[in-house]
Amino acid sequence: MIPAFVLSVVLCGLSTLLHYECLKLLNDFLPRAAMIENRAKVLAALGGAMISHMSQIMLFAGAYFLLRDKFGLGGFGGQFKDAFSSFLYFSSETYTTLGMGDIYPSGSLRMVTGTEALTGLLMLSWTASFTYLEMRRYWK
Repeated sequence: MIPAFVLSVVLCGLSTLLHYECLKLLNDFLPRAAMIENRAKVLAALGGAMISHMSQIMLFAGAYFLLRDKFGLGGFGGQFKDAFSSFLYFSSETYTTLGMGDIYPSGSLRMVTGTEALTGLLMLSWTASFTYLEMRRYWK
């Protein structure tokens, strides 16, 4: 359980850093992007944030793969198929806190799953705040 906890903290930190850098880049780039109409800058901000979220989902999916296959710290039950697309699907439903229940973790992977759900909730909320600020800036 300790390796999963440590990895959970590392993944949360990496996700936060990745999202921070992405939003900072967008915040610095968009005011100088004269080729993009002001209202379209909000869409550009959302697109950039979506890339950040997808990158974080892939980061967690890779961690699930490594933890299960390389370190043997748990597995998956339910309708899990042994393909990276299943890791990606599970990660995306966990990150968004959708939780369909068709795939579920076992063992120490449950710790990482809980951390991913909390991380996703925080990052999605951060994106909502950022989008609101961008809308105030460009929708005049």
